[in-house]
This record gives sequence, structure tokens and C-alpha cells, in this order.
Amino acid sequence: MIPKIRRGSRTYGLLAYLYGPGKRDEHTDPHLVGSWDGFAPDPGRDASVDPGPKATMTRLAAALDLRVKQAGTTAPAQHVWHCSVRTDPGDRTLTDAEWNTVARRLVHAVNLAPEGDPDGCRWVAVRHADDHIHILATMVRGDLRRPRMNYDFKKAQAECRRIEQEMGLRRLKPGDGTAAANPTSAERFKAERTGRAETPREALREAVRQALAGAADEAEFFDRLREAGLRVKLRHAPSDDVLGYNVALPGDRNRDSEPIWFAGSTLAPDLSLPRIRRRLTDTPADTAPPRPCTSRTDRSAPARTRRDAAGTAERATALLDEGGDEAAAQLVGAGELLDALAQTSPAATRAELRDAARAFERATRSHVRAENADIRALRSVARGIVHAGTALGRGEDGGATAMVLSTLVLLTLAAARWHSARGHAQQAAASRQAAEHLRAAYRQSAATPLRTMRERAQVLPEPERCRHEATIRAALGEPDTRTGHQVVTTERFDALAATLAEAEKAGHDPKALLEEAVDRRELESARNTDAVLVWRIRRLADLPALPSSTGKPKAGTTPTKQAPGRTAARTATPTTDPHRPVPRR
Repeated sequence: MIPKIRRGSRTYGLLAYLYGPGKRDEHTDPHLVGSWDGFAPDPGRDASVDPGPKATMTRLAAALDLRVKQAGTTAPAQHVWHCSVRTDPGDRTLTDAEWNTVARRLVHAVNLAPEGDPDGCRWVAVRHADDHIHILATMVRGDLRRPRMNYDFKKAQAECRRIEQEMGLRRLKPGDGTAAANPTSAERFKAERTGRAETPREALREAVRQALAGAADEAEFFDRLREAGLRVKLRHAPSDDVLGYNVALPGDRNRDSEPIWFAGSTLAPDLSLPRIRRRLTDTPADTAPPRPCTSRTDRSAPARTRRDAAGTAERATALLDEGGDEAAAQLVGAGELLDALAQTSPAATRAELRDAARAFERATRSHVRAENADIRALRSVARGIVHAGTALGRGEDGGATAMVLSTLVLLTLAAARWHSARGHAQQAAASRQAAEHLRAAYRQSAATPLRTMRERAQVLPEPERCRHEATIRAALGEPDTRTGHQVVTTERFDALAATLAEAEKAGHDPKALLEEAVDRRELESARNTDAVLVWRIRRLADLPALPSSTGKPKAGTTPTKQAPGRTAARTATPTTDPHRPVPRR
């Protein structure tokens, strides 16, 4: 149940709209479902009675405005309080009596007409559709004083949450006042008329976030905005210092053919220039030494920056799991990392990553403030990803993308737990929604690398393969499956066994490496612990995200699972879904 509050000055004009045909949705059978005394004239249901609907509407407007006229110059100029209340499309249809109850509870909650107060303001509730009503009230009490209506929107929202629970309606998640402003109805209608997929407000908010991702300073931020094709207007003080900024979409103009400007603070609370300046204080260092490359395929900049981002995101996840308030800053850095990936990802995953970044944007804001947190590491990897450019190809870079996405799934789930512990319902839901989009993007990017690893495992000597699977089962706390004295290998562990074999060939102890990967962080939130361990081990051992070998059997050899005379049996397990739930320790 969603209340929407406006204020105006024309009582009769609003009544004419409510009882009229409607501008967008057809008004069907407009009539009163409640009023301040229960005896107000109804222009809809009393239309057949003299003096007619227009005269009845005039009488109703005069009755509502009576105390406004009596108050004279002390009455507020915007004396009309208008609240529309709409149920969810999946909710049942409420009766007129139930809507009357809803209206009475709302005018009581916002202190317009407290229950039992004979001097409460005058109001009516008009219903002209099945799913919503309009409450019209005049804001002058019977004693000719103004009602105290501080925080009327928050009070109406809180009352709607209680009504939803009591009437069995869909329960919306309560907010904390840190969400970005939603597009207005006029903005949505204009976007539909002009054929835009989203409103200018939403498009500008995303563009500003992406321009901010990893920006080193204020000048670079404004340069990125202009490079993105946005109109930028700076507000200067008399001393020529920049006080703020406004942005507009090219071609988005008002009726006077002037650009429609949006200030950063109107796009989102954290996009105002003072808040951006505080974030830019943690400037990413461009002089960080490059990571050593271990193979020819690991030398591409997009792949290298994504590998760095995976390790940084894992450390941020550990901070969120600790549960301290200082972890709030890690959410801001994670949002920048998602924005950087969304604008540089391959076409196959770009849509899901953009949706993930948009959803997680809500999770980056709350009233919790981190006083001493340092997010330079996250901002630095976001900057590296942006400067490395768009990831091309499906080889090493596809594996590196899967590596960072696997970690980001766990990060967003840790963010959901962090917000849930503090009662941030909207932020927790946004984090879980972002995790689902990241899982979809992960499945796209990880399909080819994981298939290559499985093919690589099939050409391993069977004793080596059995040895690695025994190591995996011991580390995960799963019992061995044996036939006689031999371990029964399964396709489930193929990618992980191939990774351990590659790490052993590079000089690592596979058992110690696997134990370190398992103990580094909890795995309970992962749908597939095997895939998480694959990417974690490849990063710890500094292996290329995609094996250098193609994994295809050499000429004259037979794949292991079909080799005759092998003493080890083989149990086939479907592995087409890289996020298939598996038993965990």
C-alpha cells in the first residue's frame, strides 16, 4: 500500500478531477467512501438529485473550505492536503467500508483529524477505481488553527505498513529516508511519450554514478560527465569556487525548449557535490606497482584488473562479515566497483551487471556512518577497471570476469546480512536482488572456463585424479566413495581437480592451498562451494583464470572416463549449472 502526498490551493479543481473522466486512467463510478462527519454531499452518488452534480460539487467544496475562509489571511496558501493511497496489483479488492477505515486511520496518523477531536480538519475520501482512493483535506482546524503535521509522509508510510499487516495485504519494506527520489508521474509519462526506456532522472543518476566510479579528483569526474554526452552546468560562488553542479540529458527540454537540469542532490543524496568531495578524498593511487604476470594469457589489462578486484572484494566481504559500523564504507566502494564492471563488461553480461549495479545502489546508503574506514583499495581497482577499458574476447578475460563475479556474489550476500542485522529492510532486499543478477552474469562468463577445466581433468592420469579428489573430499569433510581400494571419481570435482593439478605443476602444495582457500572465508552462503574454491585457488596460486591447455585429448589417447581396464569406477553427476547446490562442510 503506497501513499503519495501532495499539497495545493484549489479545492474545487481537485474535486473536479476526482469526479471527472480522468487524464490517464478512466475513472469508474467516482463516489465518496468517507468524510469528516459521514454526511458530506456526494457529487457522484447524488447526481440524480437536484440541484445536480456540479452544484453538489460546489456545495462540497464550500463545506470543505468553510474554515479556510473563516481563518482569512491566517490560512495557509497551500491549504489543500491530497493523499492518494494505492494497493498492490496482487492484493485483493477492498470494500468501501475498508477504504473508509484506511482513510480515517491515515488522517488520524498525520494529525489532520485525530480520532475523537471535534475540531479536526475537514476531509473526504473519493474512490473512482478498485485499487486506490484519494483523500482531500483542508488544513485549517475547527478552532481556526493549523494542524501540526510534521513528517506527515513518514507517518503515513508507517500507518500503511500497519494496515497492510492487519488487512492481509502485501507488506512493503519500510525505508529509512536515504533512498533516491523516484521519478514523478509526469516524468514517467513523458518518457513513455518520447519512447525512452527510462526517465531522464534515472538515466542521469546511473551516468553520474559511472562517472564517479574510481575518479581520481573533481576535474576528472566532470570530464567523464562531459565525455558521457551529458550537459554539465557548474554553480560558482562570487569567489569563483564551485558550489555545486547540474546535469541534463541532450534533447530533454521543457515546453520553452530549455534543458531540464537536475542537481546532483536531487538525483541521489550521496551525489551532491559536498558528498562527492568527501568520497574523492580517498584518491586512488595511479602509481601502484603492477602485479607480476605468470603467463602470456595473463597480460591483458582487463583480465589483470579483474583479478586484482577479486582479491580486494574478498577482503571487503570479510570486513562486512565482522559486522562493524566501519564496514558501511565498504558498501560504497563495492557500489563503485559494480559501476565500473557494468560499463566495461562484455555484451553477454553487461545487462545483468547494469541491473546488479542499479539494485545495489540502494544498499550503499543508510544512516550508519563509517568515521575511519578506508576504501582506497576498492576505488583503486574500480579505477583500474575503467581505465583498462572494455573486456574483449572469451579467453582469459572471461575467466577473470567469472573470478570477480563469484566473489561479488558473496560480497552482496554479506551486505544483505549486514543490513538485516540493523533492520535496513530495503537495503537488504536490494543486496539480495543484486546477488541474483550477479549470479546470472556469472553463469554467462564462467561457462567456457569451467568447461575447459573439466575437459582438462578428463585427460589427467587416473591415479593423480583420484589423489586430488581424495584431497578435495577431505578438505570439504565429505566421505570418500570407494570401489575396493580405489576412489570413485565424479564429474562434480573435475574443475577443482584440474585446478589443483595445475597448481601442483606450478610448484604449490595442493593440499595446503586447498585448506587455505577453505579456511579463508565461510562458504555457507555459496550455492556451489566447488566453483568458489576454483576461483579462489586460481587467485591464491596466481594461476591464469583460464587454463593454458585446451583440455582436449591428445592424438592417440583415450579420455580417462572411457579408458578400458581402469580400476577406478566413475560416477557421472550433472554439472551444467555452475551454481547447483552441493553438500557443504
